Amino acid sequence: MKDPRVVSELSTPAAVIDLTALDSNLTTMAQVLPGDRLRPHVKATKCTALARRQVAVGHRHFTCATPREILGMVRAGVGESYLLANETLDDERLRALAAVQHEALIMIAIDSTETLDAADRAGIGNVVIDVNVGLPRCGIPVDDAGRLADDARARGLTVHGVMGYEGHLMMVGDATEKQRKVDESMALLRQAARDVGGTIISAGGTGTFNMHAHTGVTDVQAGSYSLMDTQYAALGLPFAQAMFVLGTVISRTKDWAVIDAGLKSLGMDHGNPHIEGATIWFVSDEHITFSMKSSELPRVGDKVRVTPAHIDPTMAMHEVAWAINDDTIVDRWGIDLRGW
Repeated sequence: MKDPRVVSELSTPAAVIDLTALDSNLTTMAQVLPGDRLRPHVKATKCTALARRQVAVGHRHFTCATPREILGMVRAGVGESYLLANETLDDERLRALAAVQHEALIMIAIDSTETLDAADRAGIGNVVIDVNVGLPRCGIPVDDAGRLADDARARGLTVHGVMGYEGHLMMVGDATEKQRKVDESMALLRQAARDVGGTIISAGGTGTFNMHAHTGVTDVQAGSYSLMDTQYAALGLPFAQAMFVLGTVISRTKDWAVIDAGLKSLGMDHGNPHIEGATIWFVSDEHITFSMKSSELPRVGDKVRVTPAHIDPTMAMHEVAWAINDDTIVDRWGIDLRGW
């Protein structure tokens, strides 16, 4: 079966990526955070084809959320080093990472004796200390970071530095208030870095990408900037929406229309998706029901672009993304880093 050539030929729901918007986003980020200043987070895209474009603008070192993401990047030969910015206790998965350490620098985050034990058992050679800088998720208390680093070195592991994620600050709206709070979080991270040693102080995300010029952070772990979503768009960032879920109108009345994209093709944890000029009534398993604010409803068979509210889980729901220029399909990209 031949691949579709234009957007109207796609089976839906389908993930589509506007290459003009994507490349603009990558270039914009590379101007603000060139080269090693950015460690793109592949959890947002789960796609080695897209990661190759990040390498092309100078970003060679990557952040990953799962061992599978690292293995996929190594096998694809994309990038030069990888940071697993997530605690992992699974011996089998960690051993799989240890088995490819000779191919690239692989570092994993640890925040406890238990995660250190797991890394040591698997033969992992390189770690960073994950520090709690305010988000109540993972991370060791600041005052205990040096002790954990000393324990790791005593076992023969190389400690490359620290990381901390100020995720609780990503959506703070007032820029002055956000910068103040980011500075407070990063002061904690610098304190831990002094005790831990190493050369890496890694932090940040798309919502704070431009707030680390004077925080001491060596690299920023932004990921969503490349494709964007409605939540980050609310911050007025200099990045365009590049990824959409395409749906087909399968039913229509005089008051509403229904497309064949729903909960199984869109991340919904950040609220409803968006359709330009429409009011979303509700989203169900396979459907979005919507009305139009001022224009005529689309006809049965028409294609409709849906903007996701949260890009990361949305990408994880699709096996393929179609790279497009206007309505022409340029390439077919596998979402090859999805799953566990």
